[in-house]
Amino acid sequence: MSTQAEPFSGLEIERYARHIILAEIGGAGQQKLKNARVLVIGAGGLGSPALLYLAAAGVGHLGIVDDDMVTLSNLQRQIVHHTDSIGENKTDSAAATMQRINPHIKVYCHTLRLTPENVAELFSAYDIIVDGSDNFATRYLVADHAALLEKALVTAAMGRFDGSLTVLKPYERDMQGNLYPHYRDLFPEPPPDGLIPSCAEAGVIGALPAILGSMQAMEVIKLITGIGEPLLGRLLLYDALAARFETMRYKRRAKAAETDE
Repeated sequence: MSTQAEPFSGLEIERYARHIILAEIGGAGQQKLKNARVLVIGAGGLGSPALLYLAAAGVGHLGIVDDDMVTLSNLQRQIVHHTDSIGENKTDSAAATMQRINPHIKVYCHTLRLTPENVAELFSAYDIIVDGSDNFATRYLVADHAALLEKALVTAAMGRFDGSLTVLKPYERDMQGNLYPHYRDLFPEPPPDGLIPSCAEAGVIGALPAILGSMQAMEVIKLITGIGEPLLGRLLLYDALAARFETMRYKRRAKAAETDE
């Protein structure tokens, strides 16, 4: 994380008071949040709550990648946007909402589609990547390059009434000296085109991304401040209809581990 410290203003101290009084966060942890640089891929269903809570938490440098525009059908779940935002770039709409929530942060709009040609340059300016994309091609592109560039990745996905979440740092080792797994250790290859319907085709319950995106924000806060146990090597599964959470552990495949040794 960034180490350059800027003193808090009186308004910032008041704003973050409920964080600062937490022994696990305190002033030092809040300073880490202020200095951190986090890039969120997608200002849609997952990105909306993640961006809002990271902004409110005082993450000082937040980037947004999205090349889409706000439509009426987005507003059932993409809460960073508003009715009067229809027709605007999602990056601009999200940035305006975030600045209204917290004027002390800096927001960087990357109004473009993530590609193999621009991903390395974009990722190099940030500490942590949050993947809120809605397609497999982007998820694999993000995961592969986050691993290559040694950037922590918080990734989530959702279906109609269910979702999953994990944290990836395949360039680091656990307490036993084992390398943490890659995204491809969990999902070796993307499914064939057309096998899994998109949100537009299958639908999605509006509150579901709010739960998963907020949990992505929580994992980012844990990574920045060093508190708790991030979801490394663990996949959190959520079934909204059954109101049930389950956690599945996964490991690095032996072949991948041998390659990196």
